[in-house]
Amino acid sequence: MGEVRTTPELLAAVAAAAVPGVAPVATGPSPDDAADFRSCVVQDSEGRRWRVRSPLNTEASMRLETEHLVLQAFTPSVRSRLPFHLPTVAGSVAQDGLRTFVYSHLPGHTLSLREFQRQNEHPEPPVHTPSPSATPRAPLAVQLGRSLGCLHSLPRALVMDADLPAYSAEQCRKRMLHDLDQAATTGLIPGDLLRRWEEALEDTTLWQFSTRVVHGDLHEDNITVDHGSLASFTGWSDLHVGDPAVDFSWLVGMSDPAFADTVIEAYSVAAVQPPDRHLLRRAHLKAEFALAEWLVRGVDRGITSMVDNAQRMLTTLAADVRASASPSPGVAGPPPASTASAAASGADRAGDSDVDSVDRTDSDGRALDGDSAPDGHPSDYGLSPDHHSGEGGSSTGGSSTGGSSAASGSVTPTS
Repeated sequence: MGEVRTTPELLAAVAAAAVPGVAPVATGPSPDDAADFRSCVVQDSEGRRWRVRSPLNTEASMRLETEHLVLQAFTPSVRSRLPFHLPTVAGSVAQDGLRTFVYSHLPGHTLSLREFQRQNEHPEPPVHTPSPSATPRAPLAVQLGRSLGCLHSLPRALVMDADLPAYSAEQCRKRMLHDLDQAATTGLIPGDLLRRWEEALEDTTLWQFSTRVVHGDLHEDNITVDHGSLASFTGWSDLHVGDPAVDFSWLVGMSDPAFADTVIEAYSVAAVQPPDRHLLRRAHLKAEFALAEWLVRGVDRGITSMVDNAQRMLTTLAADVRASASPSPGVAGPPPASTASAAASGADRAGDSDVDSVDRTDSDGRALDGDSAPDGHPSDYGLSPDHHSGEGGSSTGGSSTGGSSAASGSVTPTS
């Protein structure tokens, strides 16, 4: 009965029951966490589209109820301060103790990490040609950084007045320590990774930051892009006051570190307060630890494929960490001996000749020395589960190699 209830045709029927005047004529796919939800896009007889999300368990139903509460907190005046769209709940239907929600459909579609990078460099042209006097559209990475800066600058009262969670920096650290202890009890995580994460959590210098209003579950499947413009953030069930790094952890999956650098730079300009110096290191930690959280989730639910996949990825991560000699998440290991030897040899030659001696500067003319080197780039380390892998995927907010562009894709006529 559970599977029948969540077919696209019956989700279309739910949309008709939840929203007066909706007469479904077609359905299409909508990316989501397959372990918790069945979702689809419904097109009605007037050409309007609606997103339907049906929970598969009590926990997922509670997440949708929380998201409804969150979206109510985003009043029109608050929404007007954000440079992206948010979903709007159009109606809901309760069935078998679980509540299915229908949302007005948002423009655009989701992108894989690779597509994010490609469109950042080669964006799709806008639907309508802008006037010659119009301000040129910013690259996608800049738009993302500005959007996160505006979100993280919202007043904490928005969250607290809605009775949503609010954590101090120290509480964020202790909550992650608790989750680490829980992960360790599975006995399925390599010991060197457990020690690596514990050391990062015990390094209190990493955890000295100002908390922000954060999305809490941001990744590529919760971002839609419309012809080169960032259109919306979705998946608002984890909004809280906490560590801003949680909204950057998915960027660790980018193969080009310049993308994350651009996001951070734009974020620094848009946010009321600049990011703390260890934000990306904590983002790396959260991206790595997402694998452990995914494994625990699979163990708790008895989904063998999730556990096996998470173990394989944890084993790969452990091997990569050993190979790179990275001492901590987000910190690069020492260069290979051959590279270090060549660099030393070059330095000796430069010291022997005043003609060959030059100042070491970056592309902006800033001096480079050992103390000014930035933390490791987001793509250096850290693996995260695919949000669409096997049974369940991940809703941790870590990075993904999956993604989908089906949010507003083709639709299938309803029978």
